[in-house]
Amino acid sequence: MWDLLLKGATVVDPLNRLEGVYDVAIEGGKIAEVGKDLPACSAKVVEDYTGKILQPGIIDSHVHLGEIWGSPYGFKMLAMCGVTTALDMAGPLDNVLGNIPTYGAGINTAILQFASPPFTFKTNEPTKQEMEELIDKSMDDGALGVKLLGGHYPLKPDVSSLLIKTALERSAYIAWHAGTSEHGSNIEGMREAVEMSKGNFLHLAHINAYCRGAIRPEAVETQEAIDMLLANPHIHCESYVSPRNGTRLTCAEDGKIQSKVTGNCLRRFGFSEDRDGVRAALLANKAFVVYDAGGYSDLATGEVGLKMWEEANSDVGGSFNVNPPVPRIWLAEAKRPDGSFVVDALSTDGGCIPRNVLLSQGLSLVKLGVLTLPEYVAKTSLNAARMLRLDNKGHLTPGADADITIYDFETQTPVASFVMGQPVLKNGEVVGKGGTVICTERGEKAIRERGLGCIVVDPAKKVERFIV
Repeated sequence: MWDLLLKGATVVDPLNRLEGVYDVAIEGGKIAEVGKDLPACSAKVVEDYTGKILQPGIIDSHVHLGEIWGSPYGFKMLAMCGVTTALDMAGPLDNVLGNIPTYGAGINTAILQFASPPFTFKTNEPTKQEMEELIDKSMDDGALGVKLLGGHYPLKPDVSSLLIKTALERSAYIAWHAGTSEHGSNIEGMREAVEMSKGNFLHLAHINAYCRGAIRPEAVETQEAIDMLLANPHIHCESYVSPRNGTRLTCAEDGKIQSKVTGNCLRRFGFSEDRDGVRAALLANKAFVVYDAGGYSDLATGEVGLKMWEEANSDVGGSFNVNPPVPRIWLAEAKRPDGSFVVDALSTDGGCIPRNVLLSQGLSLVKLGVLTLPEYVAKTSLNAARMLRLDNKGHLTPGADADITIYDFETQTPVASFVMGQPVLKNGEVVGKGGTVICTERGEKAIRERGLGCIVVDPAKKVERFIV
């Protein structure tokens, strides 16, 4: 007997070239069979999803789950939007891990510890020994690797280059929000990051963030970004579909804004890069404060947002609507000559930042004809699984993990989701608890000692791109 039989949905599985009405049988947390008219009498539980779309579980390859970005509710907010697996892109590691038992919502999470001053490094010139100590401790504690928050808290160029090299030497997953003390979070910062990667694997975060027209017209910068990625296939990346960004509105004692990204946003809207500028941006409804709305994060601006920001002494997460539509669309559809995508995946940069829109906005790309539905599924599941070296996810091959997302295409809303065959989302309610951590062999012991589930992957394994 199968444990569960999902009947009647339109199944979309690019790896197995499936797009049609099929039934999906699950047993022992794995895909048992995908076929036409599978017998209901062979399953303990049968659920009918006629008229809905069923795809391998959505993987968001760039989120934020640490409370410093807004709240502890990012897991639930992702699960509410049909996500089954997420890559947290900053931590803090101990904070995210500590929240999984209470807030985990049943999803899988990989975590990158942030490698940036003033948090995990004391200065913007850490020594190689300091880098090794941070990377080793993070991976021993369960991190998949590390991320440079260069756009927000930049290191010097040679230090950034050394950190990438050091992380790769230690078989860590390495990601970079491009930017150094010489070039910021813009197209030149991206170019600098690509050159410093020296042909090695690098997850270059949210490509659209470097194409906001800060240096040249946004369409010109977008084409430059595409050309760079075409010429450097060792770079793996995602772009997000929301107009919102995420940052912090924290000001230093001298009143200057702490994050370079926030400074860029303030300057973009004509405000000063300091406490007065944030205050003015909030009152003008250009800056938003991320706040705990009781079980989820939300955004506030105007007088309400200003009061929250002042009561927190400026130390809050924030957001600006700074992502123009042209880069988001071009980067989503661009392909290499072999048919694989230039930008591997779609992401949200969401989590506890309220912009978890892979379904609510991402499916609009399908309705507009920018992507086919199989291409959308490849970018929201299969490609992200390959980036994370999750060989058993992102497809519905018999024996694969039964991670599944089901949604209503017309309303672009999730209906149900499952992780290893267990329900996470049912009828609009999150029913999943706890969670599983994706880490390296080095961190398995620490994760299991926390009482958490564990999936062990090898970040040093080569990534094979899928040809759509």
